[in-house]
Amino acid sequence: MKYIDEFRDGDLARNIARSIAAEADPAREYRFMEFCGGHTHAISRYGLTDLLPPNVRMIHGPGCPVCVLPIGRVDQAIRMALEHGVILCTYGDCLRVPASDGLSLLKAKARGADVRMVYSTQDALALAQKHPERQVVFFAIGFETTTPPTAVAIEQARALGLANFSVLCCHVLTPAAIIGILESPEAKAGGVALDGMVGPAHVSTVIGSAPYEFVPERYGKPVVIAGFEPLDMMQAILMLVRQVNQGRAEVENEFTRAVTPDGNRKAQALVAKVFQLRPEFEWRGLGTVPDSALKLRPEYAAFDAELRFPLPYTPVPDHKACECGAILRGVKEPRDCKVFGTVCTPETPLGSCMVSSEGACAAHYTYGRYKDLAA
Repeated sequence: MKYIDEFRDGDLARNIARSIAAEADPAREYRFMEFCGGHTHAISRYGLTDLLPPNVRMIHGPGCPVCVLPIGRVDQAIRMALEHGVILCTYGDCLRVPASDGLSLLKAKARGADVRMVYSTQDALALAQKHPERQVVFFAIGFETTTPPTAVAIEQARALGLANFSVLCCHVLTPAAIIGILESPEAKAGGVALDGMVGPAHVSTVIGSAPYEFVPERYGKPVVIAGFEPLDMMQAILMLVRQVNQGRAEVENEFTRAVTPDGNRKAQALVAKVFQLRPEFEWRGLGTVPDSALKLRPEYAAFDAELRFPLPYTPVPDHKACECGAILRGVKEPRDCKVFGTVCTPETPLGSCMVSSEGACAAHYTYGRYKDLAA
């Protein structure tokens, strides 16, 4: 197949669904976690759960970069904008994430902070060049997919001699998050009994398929990397069912048109040049996870906003009524949250899972809420 519409063929999807139903053992349950928020939205948008037999269940994971960002990191960004008068740049999904004191970056902007939405790191770099009299901070978030562009911007800033550009680095790492899920208290107590995982698409184009080998080797769980289209997802689920039925635990790659075992070596080398591991980093829902995020190397300290504007990080608990943390761990579904669709909506989000375009609650609200409420 060569064209996108071919990967959205309803007849082919139903054919794969019939194969899944025929091969799934009716005497057992299959619980697969789709790690990536893009997969969550694909499942909801195309109604893929309606095609699956009742004993094949998809569980949402922590693959939404905005959702896993803890409140304390958003507070840091807000304080830089309000207290230090910087031009704070970030991606659109970050703007409405609820922070402390009823604030968000968007509400801080209404109070006078210079917060700007950008579409790329190059936009932030251009602002620094255009306003040499102002400090420009790029609030960098995301998994391995968005990390190379941040590294490029930092290298360019150094080459240009920009003394007014820095990065508040909150880039996080996929393998560490998977460990966080599989090592969570609920998992150890049997509360998150996963039979396999659908590996992320965009992340895997950068890091490759090899970094997931520890999942079958250490935890005995199969991983199938999948693209974002409906047929990608259905085929990946079928591949997981077959692995479980055959007693296998391997890393398989459904997304062969974009993912290789080694990934993008050039991007990896650039990231390794600019960044190093943080010893620990707090995630929403997962708590503090060791070696799970990146920070700038000492030779790039001049572009580290945390050093330029020393604002200590302070952990902040989530809203008591918000179940985002449990949803990100796969313990609960959006409909299990008492405020879902009432107090918490995309227009008035209480938690980050309802804000982001990759959030499970946003997907469930947009594509599946009314069906669930009717049931």
